[in-house]
Amino acid sequence: MIALFGGTFDPVHLGHINMAKHCVKHFNLATLYFMPCAIPAHKAAPGISTAHRIAMLKAAIAPYPYFQLDLRELNRTGPSYSLLSLQELRAQYPQQPILFLIGMDSFNSLDKWYQWQTITQLCHIVVFQRPGLKCSAHGELKAYQQASECSDSTELTTQPGGKLYFLTGEELAIASSDIRDAIKKGINYNELLPKAVGQYIQQQQLYLSDE
Repeated sequence: MIALFGGTFDPVHLGHINMAKHCVKHFNLATLYFMPCAIPAHKAAPGISTAHRIAMLKAAIAPYPYFQLDLRELNRTGPSYSLLSLQELRAQYPQQPILFLIGMDSFNSLDKWYQWQTITQLCHIVVFQRPGLKCSAHGELKAYQQASECSDSTELTTQPGGKLYFLTGEELAIASSDIRDAIKKGINYNELLPKAVGQYIQQQQLYLSDE
């Protein structure tokens, strides 16, 4: 089973680590890959360099032998469409189940993603919910949820993709945007970050301006 966790990670925080650890434990995974986006298709481009984001991710996952980086999206020119990465992985591993870990906020806007319906057939969508964020799927997304949702995680091991699974567990209400705002305002934010990431941000003087 292959598991991916995609995002801008700008910066990576304890909420991300919490989600990934729950996914590893719940599915008994040997490895989960953090896959940072290059140019997010549905967000503004990150305000710091790719090198800084990679350095923070490496620092954040260093204590966990089951976390690794997948940098394929940073090595690709043009927008970071999740579809392209999943197509590449599916070509490499035709029969392996692929888990794609996202948050509830991402799931609620999944129908805005590039060729989202193709994505749902290439992998299993695993949704982790942050506090206060409810499922608000409607229209075609709601139809996908009703047709694909399963409550037994073992179902995800029996086919390569196509299922939807909601992962529950301890939730940390942390957003990267809140951390960036706190840094600009001089508010202490270290309790929201892995210690090594907080140290790196301070050493490199990141997020102090809007540039």
